[in-house]
Amino acid sequence: MARSIYVVSMEGHTGKSTVALGLVNLLSGNVQNVGVFRPVVRAGAERDRVLELLLASLPNLTYDQCVGVTYDDVHANPEEALSRIIHKYRALEHSLDIVVVVGSDYTDIAGPAELEYNSRIAANLGASMLLVVRAMDRAPAEVAQATLLAIDEINSNHAQVIGIVVNRILDDAAESYASAVDDFGLPVWTLPELELLSSATVEELMRELGGSLAFGDKALLSREAEHLLIAGMNTEHVLERLKEGQVVITPSDRNEVLIALMAAHAAEGFPSLSAIILNGGHPVPPIVSRLINGFGQRLPVIETRYDSYRTAQICSTTRGTLTPRTQRKIDLALSTFEENIPADSILTKLDFTRSAVVTPLMFEAELLDRARADRKRIVLPEGSDDRILRAASTLLARQVADLVILGDEATIRARAKELGLNIDDATVLGTDDPDYVIRFAEEYTRLRVHKGMTVERAREIVRGSSYFGTMMVHLGLADGMVSGAAHTTAHTIRPSFEIIKTKPGVSIVSSVFLMLMEDRVLVYGDCAVNPDPTAEQLADIAISSAETAAQFGVEPRIAMLSYSTGESGSGADVDKVREATRLVRERAPQLSVEGPIQYDAAIEPSVAKTKLPDSDVAGRATVFIFPDLNTGNNTYKAVQRSAGAVAVGPVLQGLNKPVNDLSRGALVKDIVNTVAITAVQAQGATPVTQGEEQ
Repeated sequence: MARSIYVVSMEGHTGKSTVALGLVNLLSGNVQNVGVFRPVVRAGAERDRVLELLLASLPNLTYDQCVGVTYDDVHANPEEALSRIIHKYRALEHSLDIVVVVGSDYTDIAGPAELEYNSRIAANLGASMLLVVRAMDRAPAEVAQATLLAIDEINSNHAQVIGIVVNRILDDAAESYASAVDDFGLPVWTLPELELLSSATVEELMRELGGSLAFGDKALLSREAEHLLIAGMNTEHVLERLKEGQVVITPSDRNEVLIALMAAHAAEGFPSLSAIILNGGHPVPPIVSRLINGFGQRLPVIETRYDSYRTAQICSTTRGTLTPRTQRKIDLALSTFEENIPADSILTKLDFTRSAVVTPLMFEAELLDRARADRKRIVLPEGSDDRILRAASTLLARQVADLVILGDEATIRARAKELGLNIDDATVLGTDDPDYVIRFAEEYTRLRVHKGMTVERAREIVRGSSYFGTMMVHLGLADGMVSGAAHTTAHTIRPSFEIIKTKPGVSIVSSVFLMLMEDRVLVYGDCAVNPDPTAEQLADIAISSAETAAQFGVEPRIAMLSYSTGESGSGADVDKVREATRLVRERAPQLSVEGPIQYDAAIEPSVAKTKLPDSDVAGRATVFIFPDLNTGNNTYKAVQRSAGAVAVGPVLQGLNKPVNDLSRGALVKDIVNTVAITAVQAQGATPVTQGEEQ
């Protein structure tokens, strides 16, 4: 049976989904098989948003697996519904180690009856309950009284509370609320009120208003409405009251206000709006539409037929929800959970034992934790790419790294605001900044003078984003660089060869992919850089790959791959691998290495017993060194697609300071992981200043 923790509240709007999200994220980083379950959801075609949010990070589970019954089922026959809930949960838990059960949302049943029903469910599932209590609009003494009543109700139904989370605390009153509920003999955690989490997105407002998009970019409907303004006054007074992230409601026949708002949104020195809502149902005249389109702005303009009063009422009462699309909210919720609820305290209460296997989610969580523990400064040269800005927002919110983003500051910050992202803590630099250009040009000339470089030519070269970023790393203005989302591999790494250069004793820059399998992490090299390495280069790649593996918690057992195992084959290709294996043993005798060896003998113990029974590596290899790029690149892609592995990389190795290349098809998650990898590499880097090209 899987262990389970039941997240429950005694009423609605407690922020229970934030707590559930934080728990799932925490457990996924420590337990192999984590699941979620919603005993009761609303009836109808629309899926439960909380469950969809939690399942977004648990791809091996389906929505239907994780749902019990609907409120209609509970109303019709509570006992039959309870029986079905238990049956669905038992079917789910067999394949899981721990399940986060998220209680009902108090939408259809009176409060006391709903808490009682949730308690009965928890008792029958054998789940311990984590009670979430709302502090907003309550004094500490009132929170204590409400908590006492809830615990009594839960206990009377034979369930058990293992901890209390007091959520939505205003200002700096966490200590007083914690003290108020400290007498119950239970662990108490506190979380602050986060206004952004309650803010509806423009899309949610449009749906509630029955509105339609008249102008603007549909992709920007996911931005939050952080403030509301009813524009019923003169235009100059409307402009005085504009705020960042604001939705402005104005009558659809006030064309002068619409034009002024669009102009203000486009102008420097004015806030970036989330949307404009035109109420009343009057069509925008063609000449005004032409003018609006001429601004070239992507700001959503919504039309609704409701009058001003009804429009304002709907907008002010529509609560936002956490969904997989609201990444800024998710980042804020997770970072706040991590800051306020220590992982050890929750895991200890769950009598938790960390899993011996390493899943992709566990590896990614550990990666972010390691980067966060010793934050490094990473430069991102491609600030004009929306994916970079989205990744930057996540990285900053989760405190993974300090960031320098290259590009025009006004343009980049405006685009981030337009996307509803927060990159306020990032440094944004233009590559034409004269102070940096002069300094970089002089240093680049010094490094390349033997190639005939002049300061005049260098000034043009270092203005290129990759050269500018690489010079920052070289001179210690950043600890590492990540690029390649919008540029080729050569564009990213050529400056590194010229400026940062290779580590002492390393003859070649190479790469590995960290292959996140279902239950372990493997290291594949070289799959991205060197087409046909020599035996000496192959040995360097193997040693570098072993160092990279160890840096990321993988015990290196190196398999030097070939189409032949041991002494069974001959020929130039096998001899190259055999010689490379000899060189690895000579240069790094502390490493476990086997070669030449075929892939099946390297990874499968039963094959290893037949082909190399006395080998310490065969059947247990963790680092796989391919003889050439053709083999390596195709193999990693085949394993990625056929085995469902997550391929993280390419991770460049052998450079004196860390620089990593992205695929031009990289997802935001890939960028986040690569920045974290670069930060971890920088933590262990021992850079050496080199004056001449190697």
